[in-house]
Amino acid sequence: MINNFLYIDPGTGSMLFTLAIGIATTSVFAFRALIIKLRFILSGGKTDKLNQNKIPYLIFSDSKRYWNVFKPICDEFEKRGLPLVYYTQSADDPALEEKYENVKASYIGEGNKGFVKMNMLNAGIVMSTTPGLDVLQWKRSRNTKFYVHIPHTVDDLAGYRMFALDHYDAVLTTGNNQEKLIRKIEGLRPSIAKKEVVCTGATFMDRALSHVKNLEKKQNEKKTILLAPSWGPSGILTKFGERLIDSLLKTGYEIIVRPHPQSVVSEKHILEPLKEKYKDCVEWNFENDNLAVMNRADLLITDFSGIIFDWTLLFNRPFIYADTEMDTSVYDADWLDEKMWVLRTAEKIGVKLEEKDFDNIKSIIDGAFSSSELSQARNEVADECWNNRGNAAVAIVDYIQKKHKEFEEAK
Repeated sequence: MINNFLYIDPGTGSMLFTLAIGIATTSVFAFRALIIKLRFILSGGKTDKLNQNKIPYLIFSDSKRYWNVFKPICDEFEKRGLPLVYYTQSADDPALEEKYENVKASYIGEGNKGFVKMNMLNAGIVMSTTPGLDVLQWKRSRNTKFYVHIPHTVDDLAGYRMFALDHYDAVLTTGNNQEKLIRKIEGLRPSIAKKEVVCTGATFMDRALSHVKNLEKKQNEKKTILLAPSWGPSGILTKFGERLIDSLLKTGYEIIVRPHPQSVVSEKHILEPLKEKYKDCVEWNFENDNLAVMNRADLLITDFSGIIFDWTLLFNRPFIYADTEMDTSVYDADWLDEKMWVLRTAEKIGVKLEEKDFDNIKSIIDGAFSSSELSQARNEVADECWNNRGNAAVAIVDYIQKKHKEFEEAK
C-alpha cells in the first residue's frame, strides 16, 4: 500500500520534473535580474558592461543528426569571419571535431541539463531546428532577443507536434509549401504573434545533392528494397511489423530496414524483438547519414516519413508508401480541415500500399519499377518544396546578419 501510494508513473514524473525545472529557472532569472539591476546602478547606468558577454549569434542543436542542416551555415559564418557559438546536446556531434576559427562548438548536456542552459541564455539571435520552443522544457530566455527556426525537412511542417513553432520569431523555409502552412496555423490561432517567414532554401538538401553527385550507383545482383519508416503509433513497424517484413522476404529481393532514429530511443520494445527475429535475413541500418543506404537501394517503402523527399528529390527513384491512417491528434495537422501535405504529395508521386495488398506486394513493387508516369509530378513537387537550390546557407546568413544589424541600429 505504501509503495503504491509513493509510486509516480513516468509521464507524471516527467511533468513534475519539467515543472521543477521551470520553477528553478524562474528563480535563477529573478536572482540574475536583481544582480543586473545592482550592476546597472553601480556602473552609473552604463549598459556596455552588462552586454559584454552577450553572444551575438548562436546555433542550438538537440541532436548530432542535424549537423547536415547546420554545417553549411557554420561554414558560411566561418567564411565571413563572423563569431558563432554552436551548442549541442550530443556528446559526439561532428561539430565538436571541426577546426573552425570563428565557430566555437560546445556540448551542453543532454535533456533537461542542456535546456536549463538554453533557458538562461544571453544571446542576440538563436537558430535551431528544435520545435516546441516555450512549450515544454525549452523556454525563451529573457536575455535573448530573437529565435529563428530552420526546418530540417522540406515537408510543410504540419507533422510537428502541436504548437511547435508558435513562439519562434521567424521561420526560414525551404519552399513555398511551408509558408502556406505557417500562415494557416497562425490564422487558426490568432493569439500567437505573426512570424517573419523567409524562403531561404534547404541547406541539408544542397549538401546532400553535392554528395549524391559523387556517389557511384551500386549494381545490385538482386533488387534492393529499403524499408524506412517514421516512428510513433502510426509508423510502419508499429502497425505492421512482422507481417510486412515477412511479405517483403517472400519477394526474394534484398531487404534493408532503416528505423527512424527516434525509434531507437522511444520504441526499443518494438525494435529489439524485430531485430532479433530477422537478424539473419534482413540488413538493419542505423547510420547517421542516410545517403549511402539510399544510394544502394532500388525502391523505397515508407509511410509519412520525410525520407520520401530525400529519396525522390535526390535520387528520383520509385517509392511505395504504406497506408497507416495516421493519427494527427498530437500534431499541428489536426487543426487543418485537409489531408496533410506529405500524404497528398505521396499520392501524386508514389504508389500506395494497403495492408490487404501485402500478399501481393511483389507485383506492386514490380509495377512501381516499370511506371514512367510519375516523373513530371516529382518535378512539380520539387519546385514547390525546394527553392533557392545551392544557395541556402548564403541566404540564411544574409538574413541573420541583416536582423543583427537592425537590432544594433535600434539600440
